Amino acid sequence: MSDTEQNPEKRIALFQRQEIRRTIHNNEWWFVITDVVAALTDSANPTDYLNKVRRRDPELAKGYGQFVHTLLINTPGGPQKLNCANTEGLFRIIQSISSPKAEPFKRWLARVGYERVQEIENPELAAKRTRAIYKAKGYSDAWIEKRMRSIAIRDELTDEWKKRGVKEQREYAILTAEISKAAFGLTPTEYAEFKRLKRENLRDHMTDLELIFSMFGEAATTEIARNRDTQGLPQNQQAAHDGGSVAGNARRELEKKSGRKVVTSENYLALSQSVKKVKRVKV
Repeated sequence: MSDTEQNPEKRIALFQRQEIRRTIHNNEWWFVITDVVAALTDSANPTDYLNKVRRRDPELAKGYGQFVHTLLINTPGGPQKLNCANTEGLFRIIQSISSPKAEPFKRWLARVGYERVQEIENPELAAKRTRAIYKAKGYSDAWIEKRMRSIAIRDELTDEWKKRGVKEQREYAILTAEISKAAFGLTPTEYAEFKRLKRENLRDHMTDLELIFSMFGEAATTEIARNRDTQGLPQNQQAAHDGGSVAGNARRELEKKSGRKVVTSENYLALSQSVKKVKRVKV
């Protein structure tokens, strides 16, 4: 898997409870600039705010293109190219932003950058930090374990695709949509819209069963691709459809026997919080 391959569940950092999307490029973290501006300024339109900052600071505007890269970031609508900067670039941008959060953010940024060095030396730290982020966001231990397992299954699948001549990013998105459509009757974009998500990660808002069938579809696709020795996009697209169909058939069978739909417009945190409220009332 390449440095720019998107695993959004590993690519979100929290600064004062606000999400900063990031990706790995040239073996270091690169952060979505508008996320940083939003976190520092609480602006409803961080892009507009940033443009105003650049107009006020000619030197920043002059050097902006030198430390900003357009990188692929995963969104509910699929991978999108967004302007990102590394730690050094963000420090320059922060100099031009008047915010009481600037100094705390600089310290946070330095720590996060150091964490990447640690993760390169000890990959297990990345998994531990991912668990900690989910815990801080209110997820249960049982859900986190399923989520971590789904990450591992997804990584195994994308590694398999890479071996089989699938081009990263755009073709990964095509194959992922094929699995999702066959498993749930919805592409990831349609699924996110159904759950009324905007920039949130779809799988972070799945229920236990939705996660399980998502994992099932991707694990089945990996197994089929290996056994058929698929090569290139067309063959892997058929394998993705067939793998997703295995999960889709199982989902429909469960729905028939249980009398309840697996796919829900609710998100996991909302459901979890509702359960907690019910428990408190009963107590």
